[in-house]
Amino acid sequence: MTLFHFTVPPLPHYIASGYTKASAGFKHPSRYRIGVFDLLVVTEGCLFMGEGDATFEVRAGEALILGPDNHHYATKECEEPSAYYWLHFQTTGRWAASEEYAPRIIQGREPHGLNPQIFTTQTFIKQVPQYTRLLQPAKMIEQIQQLMELGHGNHLGSVSWKQQVLFQEIIEQLSASIEMQGSTPTAHCAELAASYLRKHYREDIKAQELGESINFHPVYIARCMQKEFGCSPFDFLLRFRIQQSKLLLLQTNYTISRVAEEVGFNSAAYFTSCFAKYEGISPRKYRQRFSHG
Repeated sequence: MTLFHFTVPPLPHYIASGYTKASAGFKHPSRYRIGVFDLLVVTEGCLFMGEGDATFEVRAGEALILGPDNHHYATKECEEPSAYYWLHFQTTGRWAASEEYAPRIIQGREPHGLNPQIFTTQTFIKQVPQYTRLLQPAKMIEQIQQLMELGHGNHLGSVSWKQQVLFQEIIEQLSASIEMQGSTPTAHCAELAASYLRKHYREDIKAQELGESINFHPVYIARCMQKEFGCSPFDFLLRFRIQQSKLLLLQTNYTISRVAEEVGFNSAAYFTSCFAKYEGISPRKYRQRFSHG
């Protein structure tokens, strides 16, 4: 299965949509590098489509996304009356297509220097299947119809906003069609470990304890988290603790020692060292940057 991997933010954005009802013998137009993604949701009959060397038979209740930089075309005429919704969208963020699952998180870093950001904007990967059977075809069609109805007033900012919110629900519908079919064993293990670490980050967590809690060997957990999150369980925990500590530094008057203790460090000195390593500034100076006066 080919997956599109969208780096978010920025979010993919909706451009235009429409509905086509065709008789037997209809062929979808052939297009070269149209510059936008083309989502086809078939409601009746079957579309015979090709993109590059790949071919698809998209039947009622199924969806296909054609890329913005490829040649797509009909491989043959429709054999029966067919109907489909089409929807154009694009992203200004990075994206890629592959048959492998991408890491779930791309770790962000705050810039070093005089003006560190209060919070890091952390991007992540949203995975959407190129070709899939929809879990809830009726819901998808209803959402697209709402999108089209809003189009009559899309010169208004409030309406355009509603369109983009609705479009994100459509993307989620597409994404859910693969997530509900079951993620890879590697992703499943990594997600369980990440959830456990986030829930128990204040505690002194050992690799063996983590393994026993989610019923996987610590070595396997480490391998899965490296693949899915790009870091070891220990680094994941450390980064999460640092993020939580920044909230306490800004929102409370706790001492540095108290902050360290609250987020799971047993030593204020070690906390300060780790904070400076990841943020490029000490916890005390970080707090001072955003203090009044």
